[in-house]
Amino acid sequence: MTPDRRLSRRAFGGLLAALSALAVSATARTPARADTATVRIGYQRSSTLITILKTNGALEKALQPLGVEVTWHEFTSGLPLLEALNLGKIDVSADVADTVPVFAQAAGAKLVFFAEEGPSPTAQAILVPKDSPITSVAGLKGKRVAVTKGAGSHYLLLAALAQAGLSFKDITPAYLTPADGRAAFVSGNVDAWVAWDPFLATTQQQSGARVLADGAGLAGYKRYYLTTASFAKEHGPVLAVLFDQLKATSIWVKQHPAEAARLLAGLWNIDAAAIETANGRRSYAVAPVTRQGLAEQQKIADAFVAEGLVPKPVDTADVGIWQPAG
Repeated sequence: MTPDRRLSRRAFGGLLAALSALAVSATARTPARADTATVRIGYQRSSTLITILKTNGALEKALQPLGVEVTWHEFTSGLPLLEALNLGKIDVSADVADTVPVFAQAAGAKLVFFAEEGPSPTAQAILVPKDSPITSVAGLKGKRVAVTKGAGSHYLLLAALAQAGLSFKDITPAYLTPADGRAAFVSGNVDAWVAWDPFLATTQQQSGARVLADGAGLAGYKRYYLTTASFAKEHGPVLAVLFDQLKATSIWVKQHPAEAARLLAGLWNIDAAAIETANGRRSYAVAPVTRQGLAEQQKIADAFVAEGLVPKPVDTADVGIWQPAG
């Protein structure tokens, strides 16, 4: 596939050059060939870094020295994605929000984290209409609030309500998908909506909606990339290449915000200005996963258990972690 024609050739060439350089360094420190002929990557349409790699072909090029090909498998949301990973239908999962692995663990999935995107707390927020009389989270008491059940935005809402001295019982939740939540919000059928980017940015741009509270100091909103224990054990060289490619792409997105937004706008059919705003709120800081860095996962799990969203306690430290050599 080729990049969106509106992306400057110079900027896109710079991305490919950076990725090629990393591919050479990754190949130099790994065996000449992996044992697997194909890596099956599951992703969502909103998986920014994976979407760019899928579009520019850089990952396939980087894996050629290992004799590995790539197949791409699209999913509508994070939970089916991790279910497919757990069942062995894919080898690698693109980024999922921090709450998704909690549900997967509760269902008995054995997960291995191999990369993360650093916190992006302002990339999700509680919105109210621009002319709403509600001026604080405490003002949501007795109001109807749209939220996607079990999403990172759900945890943000719980945390924000608790900080304001309220519980979930103090509001009337409307459990809706992002698209349905946006429709209910702009039509005035709910008083507030908890959204994440790019839904957040496009709604702000189009309706002038106000941010009542975002995740700053409440919810980090990290995103994680996962694989299976067997794949991590047997195909570390493939993960090393993928990790390097993700990191290089994340740097490119931050260094070329307008070009990245134009590329994604053509793929997602979303206004480029809104995507640039959304990308500005995402860290895209790809890094190895550490157990200390997973601390908020336990807070999420405990909050969801308390609300009855997860049927039993979850030990979020009971996961595997793959890290790149060196």
